[in-house]
Amino acid sequence: MSPLLRHRIVAADAHLVPAPFRAFAVRSDEPCHAFDARPPYGCVHVVATDFLAVPARVRLARAGYARVDIAEPFAVDYAATTWDELAGMSGMPELPGAIARALCVTRVLGDDLAGYERSVAARIDWLASRGAGFHNDVTGRWSRSLFWILAIDVGEVEFVMPHAGVRVALSDGDLVVFDQTMAHGLCRAADAGRAVVPSFANGDAGRQLFLTGEMLLSDAQWDALGAPWRPVEEHEALGALDLMVAEFDDRSGAIQRVRTLAACMRRSTCHVEETSRPSPESDEHPS
Repeated sequence: MSPLLRHRIVAADAHLVPAPFRAFAVRSDEPCHAFDARPPYGCVHVVATDFLAVPARVRLARAGYARVDIAEPFAVDYAATTWDELAGMSGMPELPGAIARALCVTRVLGDDLAGYERSVAARIDWLASRGAGFHNDVTGRWSRSLFWILAIDVGEVEFVMPHAGVRVALSDGDLVVFDQTMAHGLCRAADAGRAVVPSFANGDAGRQLFLTGEMLLSDAQWDALGAPWRPVEEHEALGALDLMVAEFDDRSGAIQRVRTLAACMRRSTCHVEETSRPSPESDEHPS
């Protein structure tokens, strides 16, 4: 491990599950997993990097904020970019390689650096927010992915996963890898894990900017992480709540209308109409 990459693993497997459910699981709207589900990945990885010097982050922040609209609290916006564009802004043509090496420290794809390089090359976007209410991202290939975010300009903010007991204070340069099928948001430390609108209402101090991408995992890689895809009947027997259909209160993360989800792990509630062919890749952004 590079001495410049300090890696911390935060446990995210002590789930707070609303009754009558006893566990969480992730179903899919892709044909390849029409009748399967997996448990959420039980870790959040935080890699503290310093390969972007302060002047580079300032230039990136100026350019990134100009591309997005986050005027209101809890606004979240994405904008496309390219590695060539980012290299010009940051003066760092090796930026994708540096991010790939930082991701490799987490070992979520195994030890082969080439896999992380391919993932980084596949998609890179700006992600800007003004705080973020609790939500999750499950649609399409995201049920098979882990997200990563690289903090460019975040101020004093926490990354929070309320049902996993995760509260991580972020700093500029932090690279976070997490399972986005679990509810997550951005909060102020003083708000004790709740997303509070007035805390993000004031000018530049209320905004955050990241670079973001995803890592698509094979079934074997999910197995290695302890989150294997298994028939939905196994998860129904465990009393699992399907995170694909869960809706969250954006301030507390509380799951809404829980008792209407009673049949969520039955084969009859499949999210896929056509199960005879592989699902196409999606180029949409998470909400």
